[in-house]
Amino acid sequence: MRTTIVCGILGAGKTSFLQNILRHTREKVAVLVNDFGDAGIDGEILSVGGLDVIQLPSGCVCCTLRFDLIRTIEKVVDAWHPDHLMIEPSGVASPSGVLEALASLNVSPVTVVGIVDASEFVDFYESEMFGTFLVDQIVNADLVLINKTDLVDGQRVEATMNLVRKLNERAMVTATVHAVIDEPLPIIGARRTPHERHAHSLDYETVSVTVKGPVRFQSVQRFFQDLAAGKYGRVARAKALVQTDHGPFRFDLASHRVDAAPFDHSIQENRVVVLGESLHGASIRKFAGSLN
Repeated sequence: MRTTIVCGILGAGKTSFLQNILRHTREKVAVLVNDFGDAGIDGEILSVGGLDVIQLPSGCVCCTLRFDLIRTIEKVVDAWHPDHLMIEPSGVASPSGVLEALASLNVSPVTVVGIVDASEFVDFYESEMFGTFLVDQIVNADLVLINKTDLVDGQRVEATMNLVRKLNERAMVTATVHAVIDEPLPIIGARRTPHERHAHSLDYETVSVTVKGPVRFQSVQRFFQDLAAGKYGRVARAKALVQTDHGPFRFDLASHRVDAAPFDHSIQENRVVVLGESLHGASIRKFAGSLN
């Protein structure tokens, strides 16, 4: 069984990458998703195509959920015997902790795919906003995608590539839009030992809300715009799956950009999850609960 860890800071494009890869694979694939919050939004997005997706509970797979991760992998291997296991830690978990858990199970080969947002990676690194957590995701990667290159100029793309190569000389580096790659995923041999160890996770607050539906599209859109503007605290990421008066939609807030896209299936339970610092939790729950 080959194993791939897909890591990246919040909003870099991990779920998009997995969707693109899984859409064209002929392998028997199992996907473990450790989303932030209790909503399980990424798990539902990935399972639309009939894939075997296991949603790990809220928490960090490299810290508090490490035992759950190990136990779940053992169950998946015994029950399904997949050709390929793909693990998506939340955007607040680093790959080194996951690699340690896999090493304890003697899982090999393991490939680490790191995804960075070309519009913000250099600024994040130079400001030391995420400290060694950001470095962990790059130095442990075998393949690094410089994503969202359609949002920046060539000079910014080149600066991002140069910085990534400075941090990790051995990794394959490629520029992407919507995290799409044309080549098959590389298969890396037994992982180097020891792998780099840095900060295992980021400490963010999470507010998860379920909303009775259907809800008004314009109300959800306005709510996400207010989140981006800082009305409810310093929001690092927000996501929602909602059944609206315009049909089922997926909302996403990353890097102060709000995106709304139609969802392929009807949504039985509307969910909103917000992650950040100094969040106005009561106000978020109150407004989110009144979206309909």
